Amino acid sequence: NPNIHTFTVAADDMSSVVSTGDVISRTSEETKIIKRQYIASAVRVRMHQSSFRELVILAYRERCAFCNLHHPELLDAAHIIPDSDEKGEPIVNNGISLCKIHHAAYDMNIIGVSPDYRIEVRNDILEEIDGPMLKYGIQALHNSSIILPNNKASWPDREKLSERFNIFKQIG
Repeated sequence: NPNIHTFTVAADDMSSVVSTGDVISRTSEETKIIKRQYIASAVRVRMHQSSFRELVILAYRERCAFCNLHHPELLDAAHIIPDSDEKGEPIVNNGISLCKIHHAAYDMNIIGVSPDYRIEVRNDILEEIDGPMLKYGIQALHNSSIILPNNKASWPDREKLSERFNIFKQIG
């Protein structure tokens, strides 16, 4: 669609493929209706991810290492060194059990974890004024310690944390 500089690539029955202009029906300037449509897709699945998640979350007693949230359905196993990196092994000490909001903040380098297990929040985020989620859910974590697994062998690897924390500091 040259109007919005996008394109769609589809490997499916061509009769099920429509142009972007057909997906959004412009009924008026104020209202846009998105038509519900589906297409088959092939994705690359990380076969080890579910086992990694289970082991990390169990190591942290089914709690978020930042806020102690105890709802496993809202927890993820965050990689310290990303899975896409050659050193990003799917092992417990390369993971931290985080709730979804803290996982996203960690992945986006809004929050970092130092090699001594201290949580740091990026300076620009500390200075931002917003609602209670930012104030109590993120800013309040600054200079606190993460909750560690009972088994010291499952604690986050300090070298991995150092490597990741250096990236966090460069961004912030």
